[in-house]
Amino acid sequence: MTSQSTAPGPSHTETDDRKLPMAALLALATAVFVTSLTETLPAGVLPAMSSDLGVGESAMGQSVTIYAVGTALTAIPLSRATAGWRRKRLLLAAMAGFAAANTVTAVSGNYPLTMVARFVAGVAAGVAWALLAGYARRMAPAHLQGKAIAIVMAGIPIALSLGVPAGTFLGDEFGWRVTFSLMTVLALILIGWIVATVPEHPGQRPEERTPLLRTLAIPGVAPVLFVTLVFVLAHTILYTYIASYLDRLDMGGSTDVVLLAFGGASLVSIWLVGVLIHQRLRALTIAATLSFGAAAAVLAVFSDSHVLVYGAVVLWGLGWGGVPTLLQTAVGDAGGADADAAQAMLVTLWNAAMAGGGVAGAILLDLVGTGSFPWSVLVLLVPVLVVVLTARSHGFPARRPSTAS
Repeated sequence: MTSQSTAPGPSHTETDDRKLPMAALLALATAVFVTSLTETLPAGVLPAMSSDLGVGESAMGQSVTIYAVGTALTAIPLSRATAGWRRKRLLLAAMAGFAAANTVTAVSGNYPLTMVARFVAGVAAGVAWALLAGYARRMAPAHLQGKAIAIVMAGIPIALSLGVPAGTFLGDEFGWRVTFSLMTVLALILIGWIVATVPEHPGQRPEERTPLLRTLAIPGVAPVLFVTLVFVLAHTILYTYIASYLDRLDMGGSTDVVLLAFGGASLVSIWLVGVLIHQRLRALTIAATLSFGAAAAVLAVFSDSHVLVYGAVVLWGLGWGGVPTLLQTAVGDAGGADADAAQAMLVTLWNAAMAGGGVAGAILLDLVGTGSFPWSVLVLLVPVLVVVLTARSHGFPARRPSTAS
């Protein structure tokens, strides 16, 4: 996932008196919610899906992987191919793609067909993520652009705190197919909301498009992309198979409550990031890494205590919730005039990490067991912390370019 700004935001002096267009921003936040929930919903209903479709849990976990593969493979080429399209039309096309893919998932009794639908949903996600944060930036005054992005990105923790637990509950009560059917209904409602409230914006002119490879040479871009890849990989290994992990702890019946605690903490995290990111991006990124690392340590050593498991999940949510906003902002700051190209690369690496996490988690599940998940997170977070700490001049500077004197 990522964002793409298609034009520089308005100047601070021209827009100080403008307010945030909340109806449009909330529509975009709902689009983020639909995108995130479609991606992660199988984590809450994984055992039921695997049983119904006649495959093992590790194979069913690849429904998250194939979604991420669809996004990773198509995000850059589709972003480039549709760069000249009007933004609203492209966003509506992405939401229609979600409606179609979730409908097929809901009615399919065939594992390969389900996987094709999940791939198509991933393609729609690649289109959506290339638009959403950039759309938010363009609708906001310059001094409120960070807050606008945080509002839109709140759709992620809401999906995790409310959507996945609700989907898990509905799946337990009425069957997992009901949850995907409701996702279709929500996508159709959202299409009408976007038509009514979201302003139109033009696409990019050919001369505004930057070669992607040139972006890697910009100081600070590579460290942010590395942190994105490894941090998301660590998160995905644990989150994709959280239901299986909790089953091992005799907490399988509490998966929805655990996910609710995780999502609630994520909401707090994104609120804090929205308030502090303008001046504290580096400190917040370090804190997020340490919080997730502390959670993994507790899960690795004290998983026999259900109370401590809940505490660890809260720490995990506090670490994870604001990460999308932090990394999008960091790569945009580092990329400068080439921010569009940097963000297009971020979406590919983000979803490559999602795909890799699904595969790595499946291998660990089959060969070692779920107890290996927290330890793998700890191993992965060590280089993340090192890179964030060392990228002090570029990537994760002590003061953001927009706030430095």
